[in-house]
Amino acid sequence: MENPVLVEATRGPLVESRHRGALVIADSAGKTVFSLGDIGTPVFPRSAIKALQALPLLESGAADALDFDDAELALACASHNGEEVHAKSARIMLLKAGLTEEALECGPQWPKRMEDAAKLIQADEQPCALHNNCSGKHAAFLGLARVLGAPTAGYVAPEHPVQQEIRIVLEQMTGQKLTADICGTDGCSIPTYAAPLDGFARAFAVFGTGEGLSPGRARACERLYEACVNEPYMVAGAGRFCTEVMDAFRGRVFVKTGAEGVFCGSIPELGFGFALKCEDGATRAAEVMTAALLEVLLDTDEEQAEVLARQVTPEIQTRRGVRAGEVRPAPDFLAALMSIG
Repeated sequence: MENPVLVEATRGPLVESRHRGALVIADSAGKTVFSLGDIGTPVFPRSAIKALQALPLLESGAADALDFDDAELALACASHNGEEVHAKSARIMLLKAGLTEEALECGPQWPKRMEDAAKLIQADEQPCALHNNCSGKHAAFLGLARVLGAPTAGYVAPEHPVQQEIRIVLEQMTGQKLTADICGTDGCSIPTYAAPLDGFARAFAVFGTGEGLSPGRARACERLYEACVNEPYMVAGAGRFCTEVMDAFRGRVFVKTGAEGVFCGSIPELGFGFALKCEDGATRAAEVMTAALLEVLLDTDEEQAEVLARQVTPEIQTRRGVRAGEVRPAPDFLAALMSIG
């Protein structure tokens, strides 16, 4: 199946480029509520499923044993900017586990924002693993390893007990068998398993509602959901889509980006989860797809409507800040969304 054009970018009066993609909305029973494109071909979810990867941290009791607060739990689910607050919080998580940044196996990464990178340069410092956008997730993995009594070295390997626990949780949440033949290596060195989009949509429907889950898992999902929506800055940071949307919706929505144009999210008031993939991997298109979905599905107040309006049709600007065009949902995509329900 060829994926439809869901997003287009304009320059002046013309459409300059187009982004194809697939999208699915599911309820907690696993029923597909709405879909477009090829939702059956396995895709790598990348960082969009960090909240699911954090579930063993809570279910094992490690989060309580290490006294992780909401901000730290949100950082465990984050793809953050590498701002000072993110790096410091990751360091504190490690200290609570009796470890230092040397234990991290995610690799160094420059902060996303120029101003944060400039601070390091001015201090004659290099970025370290704490600045990696996945450092909170990795600090959580290391904390889980400590509480499990597993080795901390090599915790990124597929056969490590931490990664085995995560794989089992992902299978249970998505309803998919995850095996070595569909396993890749994520940018932060951990295993990433491909699965169809509808499996991820179903997982995030139950993540947001707790329906059909054991009491312990439902509590773990609720704690992670609440941590992320209460501390959205820790999930991403300044100028980021996930932070701005969750901040504006004040607990009504959970959204999480992943590399190569993936987004997953939960809308508990509707009982829905969603997953989408921009075929060419463009984040700008995946954000427009997500914003358009939320704009159609949800009643909004003035602030929420304003935030979504900016995200649904972000401007394309010249180097001088002059408007040259916009990224926008394709007309057929909007018409299809309007048919939901």
